[in-house]
Amino acid sequence: MDGGFGIYAAALPGGQAWAVGEFAGADGESEAAHARACQAKALDLLRGLLPAASLSHMGIFATGQTYEQLVLHLLAHPLPEARQYGRMILDTLQQVMPSFVSRVERPDRGGEWITFLEEREAAGRRWAARLGLDREPGEDPDGGPSVRLLHVDGDEDALLASLLFEAAGAPEEVTRTRLAALSGDERRELLTDLMGDRRNRRHRPGRGLEALRYRFEIVSDYGAFRDLQRHRMLTVQWQRLGPHLGAGVPGERAAAGVAGDYQRALDISGREWERLAGDGREGEALYALCLGYRIRYVLDLNAREAMQLIELRSGREGHPTYRAVAQAMHESIENVHPAVANAMVHLDTTDEPRLERMLSEIRTHKKKLAGAGTSSPAPPGFSELG
Repeated sequence: MDGGFGIYAAALPGGQAWAVGEFAGADGESEAAHARACQAKALDLLRGLLPAASLSHMGIFATGQTYEQLVLHLLAHPLPEARQYGRMILDTLQQVMPSFVSRVERPDRGGEWITFLEEREAAGRRWAARLGLDREPGEDPDGGPSVRLLHVDGDEDALLASLLFEAAGAPEEVTRTRLAALSGDERRELLTDLMGDRRNRRHRPGRGLEALRYRFEIVSDYGAFRDLQRHRMLTVQWQRLGPHLGAGVPGERAAAGVAGDYQRALDISGREWERLAGDGREGEALYALCLGYRIRYVLDLNAREAMQLIELRSGREGHPTYRAVAQAMHESIENVHPAVANAMVHLDTTDEPRLERMLSEIRTHKKKLAGAGTSSPAPPGFSELG
């Protein structure tokens, strides 16, 4: 861990200096905003070498039933620190909402639940090993993220009928019959009207889009996975993190002169994983792996959810890795449902090198100036990024 954090800290100044030299400030752009955007660029360039053990803050807002399930899953986890967090969360919940978690410590309720979860996980791992599915290297250990559309549910008729359902007063079967009589131009006009004039990405069409569903299998670095995993409106499943899918060193790191440091941190991380896993401690070994190592996961989501994720994560201020995933998802949807893909009008498909967070920093700086009632620049070195 010390080796990885040491490389990260030592490489940051060089990465930031490269960003300052590579991306000149625009006319009228504040020096403070440009400096923070360059720092953010360096942090994004190097975040992949941080170990998965890096500490973070997390907030949870949930119902009592959700908290009960969270605690049960933590208490059934094979790692003792996960069980410890489950215990701490339970102790706190018992002080503020005791009735919602009263079943957790009952042997006939929570006890049986924990046993069930433990047995289910063990059965899954046992069968995966029996079928030889427990470990398979990636096709291109040095490539970028990969996205495959595994399965599609629904078609344009289902979409149009669902979008019309709430406004209609007839059974859906009748609606489909009327839709079948429309010409191609009429169907396009209907879909355009029902999607609405979306002036920004927060203006999303109605629940009719949920009639279509997509299942994607993705391989990307662990850092990008954690960003995509945070979306609440989808089903996400993931395999255990390991070094077997590789970890590439994207081109901008070479341009910034930090590719060697980046690779060195990956090597340290991989060797530590091998040592711990070789001692039979594969669960603990996950902590040693850098965020740049790849993981395979599935995102299963309907078209409405896909629109929200793709438009948000393709945005110019996002990290290049998950932007590439979002853009590839959009391309896959365009191949099967072009009308749905065309409705994602707030998609950013550009891929040129840039200061991804520049616009955000300019907005932040203007707000600070407005709040302070002054036009003076921010203090030298001031930053809210970490």
